[in-house]
Amino acid sequence: MNNDRGDKLALLHDLGVRVWLSRSGQADPAATAKGHDRAPAEEPVRQGSPADSTAMDWAQLEKTVARCHACDLHRGRTQTVFGTGDRQARWMIVGEAPGAEEDRRGEPFVGRAGQLLNAMLQAAGFRRPDVYIANIVKCRPPDNRDPRPDEAASCSGYLDRQIALVEPQLILAVGRVAAQRLLKCETPVGRLRGRLHRYGESPGVPVVVTYHPAYLLRSPREKQKVWQDLLFALEQGGT
Repeated sequence: MNNDRGDKLALLHDLGVRVWLSRSGQADPAATAKGHDRAPAEEPVRQGSPADSTAMDWAQLEKTVARCHACDLHRGRTQTVFGTGDRQARWMIVGEAPGAEEDRRGEPFVGRAGQLLNAMLQAAGFRRPDVYIANIVKCRPPDNRDPRPDEAASCSGYLDRQIALVEPQLILAVGRVAAQRLLKCETPVGRLRGRLHRYGESPGVPVVVTYHPAYLLRSPREKQKVWQDLLFALEQGGT
């Protein structure tokens, strides 16, 4: 990172902390190239029938998500929100669902919550392009409600494949929905924080749980807890 000291202190001030962890920024690898081969038209993924994505590469997976009709969320979307960032990232950030701005732009974590997430990452020594960011579901739920269990289940294979392709050293689950879906539990975020969890089959990917940036915008006093969570995540070897 090339931020000067003033920039770093400003970021940490946003998180309510007074210390700084430095880390060399990693180059953002080239994104997967657009497909050049001509392919026949494909049918959309039909209602109630999520595609088997277990062997898909990035291009196939992104195309499948873009045409997915496996749950009712496709009816109200402007576009799917696939994911963004370094596809060989050390850290993967998983949130719950796109909001209105994400639906318009096709990118997760934009707007005020995205700006705060960027500050969180920079405070831990990462730039946004250093990580890979995705959501539990790829389409915006109506009125920004939480995704229903059936909707999350319809998208679960897509997220599973993204995680398998990235092979992150650590997953940072932000918010209740992301944490509970990844860990298959109903435990509140406050009780999941401060502990190392595992995603997937043994040995699994280390998972650290923290609060969602949107929650921090409503409850800024909790920012210090997020800083503690970031320090804990860095201690787990995801640096």
